[in-house]
Amino acid sequence: MTDALERQARVTISRGSKSFAVASRVFDARTRRGATLLYTWCRHCDDVVDGQVLGHRDVPASASDTGEALAELRRCTALAYQQPLLQDPPFAALQEVVRTFAIPARHAQAHLDGFAMDVAGREYRTFDDTLEYCYHVAGVVGIMMCHIMGPTEPAVLDRAADLGLAFQLSNIARDVVEDAQAGRCYLPVDWLEQAGLNPRNHADQAHRQALAGVVARLLESAETYYASALKGLPALPARSAWAVATAHGIYREIGLHVRALGPAAWDQRVSTSTSDKLRLLLRGAYQARASRGDGVAAAQGRPATLWQRPGRA
Repeated sequence: MTDALERQARVTISRGSKSFAVASRVFDARTRRGATLLYTWCRHCDDVVDGQVLGHRDVPASASDTGEALAELRRCTALAYQQPLLQDPPFAALQEVVRTFAIPARHAQAHLDGFAMDVAGREYRTFDDTLEYCYHVAGVVGIMMCHIMGPTEPAVLDRAADLGLAFQLSNIARDVVEDAQAGRCYLPVDWLEQAGLNPRNHADQAHRQALAGVVARLLESAETYYASALKGLPALPARSAWAVATAHGIYREIGLHVRALGPAAWDQRVSTSTSDKLRLLLRGAYQARASRGDGVAAAQGRPATLWQRPGRA
C-alpha cells in the first residue's frame, strides 16, 4: 500500500526531476521508496536555499534569509536522527530513510554543506574547487543512495560519488546562464580567465562562443567521472544497476546536447525527449546486464588523477 508520505514524494519527484523519475521506476519497491523519500528531502533543501518551488525560480531570498533558512535546515535535519517522529513531510521522509537504511548523519550534513557554499557566495577558483561543490550537492547523494541500494564498500562509494560529480557537472553546463542570472558561477575562475572571461560577464550574450569553449572543457572532464561511475554497476543489485545506468545515460545525454549546440545551448533549456529517455532506459538495461559478470570492477582501476572525496571510509 502506498501511504501519503510516499504519494507526496512521487509527486515531488515527477515534477522536480523527470530524468530521475524515469530511472527510479526501475528500482524494486523498497529501494524506489527510499530513493523517492530521499529526493523529497534533497529537493526541499535545494528549493529553500534557492528560493524555488520544485526547482523553478520563485522569489530570490536575501542573504540573511537564506542564512537563517540554512540554519533551520540543519536543525531539522539533525532532528531526523533523533527519536521523536517528525511531521513535516521532507524531514519525515528523511527520518524514515535514515532509520531504514542506516545512513550516517555526516552524509546528510555534508549535503547541506553544499548549500552553505551557495549562501556564502563562494568563488570556485580551480576545477578542484568546483568538484568539491559538486561532491556536496550531488556526490554525497550518490553515497546515500548506495546505502539505500545496499553496497557500502568504500570502492563502491567512490564510484557513486563519481556519478554524482558527473551529474552535477552536466547540470552546471546546462544551467550556467540561469545560474549567472541568480548571481552564481560554478565554472572554475581559472578556466574563465584563460578564455578572457570572468564570473561577472561569462554569461553575457556577447561571450557565448567563449563560454561554449569553457563548458565543452567542463563536459570533457565530466566524461572521466561518467566512465568511472559505470565501474560500480557490478556491485549493485540488478534492478538498481539498471536504474543507475539509465540515470547515467540520461544525465550524460544532457551534457552531450549542450556540447553539440555550442553557443545556442542556452537559448532554451536543454532536456531529453520522451523517446530519448525510452532509448536510454533500454540501453541502461543492456549495460546493467552486461555488467553482471564483472564483480570486481568497482574495486579496480579508478584513475589516481580523479578527485578524492573527503573522509573516504
